[in-house]
Amino acid sequence: MSAVLEVQDLQKNYADVAAVNGVSFAVQPGEIVGLLGPNGAGKTTTISMILGILEPTAGSVSILGKDLASHRQEALEHVNFAAVYAQLPPNLTVWQNLYVFGMLYGVTGLAARVASLLKEFDLEKFTKTKSGALSSGEQTRLTLAKGMINSPTLIMLDEPTASLDPSSARDIRARIKTYAHSQHAGILWTSHNMHEVEAVCDRVIFLSHGKILLEG
Repeated sequence: MSAVLEVQDLQKNYADVAAVNGVSFAVQPGEIVGLLGPNGAGKTTTISMILGILEPTAGSVSILGKDLASHRQEALEHVNFAAVYAQLPPNLTVWQNLYVFGMLYGVTGLAARVASLLKEFDLEKFTKTKSGALSSGEQTRLTLAKGMINSPTLIMLDEPTASLDPSSARDIRARIKTYAHSQHAGILWTSHNMHEVEAVCDRVIFLSHGKILLEG
């Protein structure tokens, strides 16, 4: 099977500063790749370019063989994203958030998909609760559920368990690993928790000053 994600010589410049400088890597089906590095290393900038939020200064991103620059919609319909800082609309209920994002992705059988995710992420009792009233851990679970709504083939997770207690974080890690392997999905996972990285990632990429320092 071809790579889920291929990044070739990716670069992002801000004036004279290279935030990302010639980054190349791939994520294979069923593989969880850790993207590591200190603050300012270029991790979030790299993810933003893969998501199409930022336009690269140079280089290319290919998702399931589709070039992001020329086939944006076809590429991104197979992608999703979750991060603790990317909170969902607080005035929508848990159910409404999942349903609205499911509509945006054109998910078929959406009501059943939402019900399944509510159960899977232990959110059934919060169905009618506005997401802004949830605890940080509950919001994290909702964000992860949203990240699964379209059954993506590529998921980018930025510190996905940062607000969870150790038991919940362990359960979420196991769930994501099972999803990656059973659905042949690629996962790009950033974290500062090295225990978590060791437990969940098949391979790690270390970024420093916008360049890949180590990989393996």
